[in-house]
Amino acid sequence: MRPEATPINIGRAARASGVSAKMVRHYESLGLLGEVARTDSGYRQYRAADVHTLRFIRRARELGFSMAEIAELVSLWHDRGRASADVKHIAQRHLAELEQRIAALQDMRRTLDDLLCHCHGDARPDCPILDELAAGSSRPERA
Repeated sequence: MRPEATPINIGRAARASGVSAKMVRHYESLGLLGEVARTDSGYRQYRAADVHTLRFIRRARELGFSMAEIAELVSLWHDRGRASADVKHIAQRHLAELEQRIAALQDMRRTLDDLLCHCHGDARPDCPILDELAAGSSRPERA
């Protein structure tokens, strides 16, 4: 049997993929790994393809894709008849969401920077930061 075809246990699969054993079990429970072989005593046995899938999932998580998006991407990755347009659509949608979050973070940064500029930060009790937090925002919340 070739070394890469030898099944490995969850600990080795976790180390080889850079994913914790707990997350390996979680991804398996979500169906992202497909059917994982088990020994007669019930221990999981992972193949090289499973480790490759775990690395794929880890990289997708690093890019901020949701678990639902990752499930779609894994499915498309395994589908050799896929249209790359389907993959691109998921990535474009994710990028648009990231851009919205970045804009919201930049808005928060500007607000905090403005508040810090107006706060004397001395022994006086008046504080524009606390005043702003107490007053709430006059801007509507973003959905």
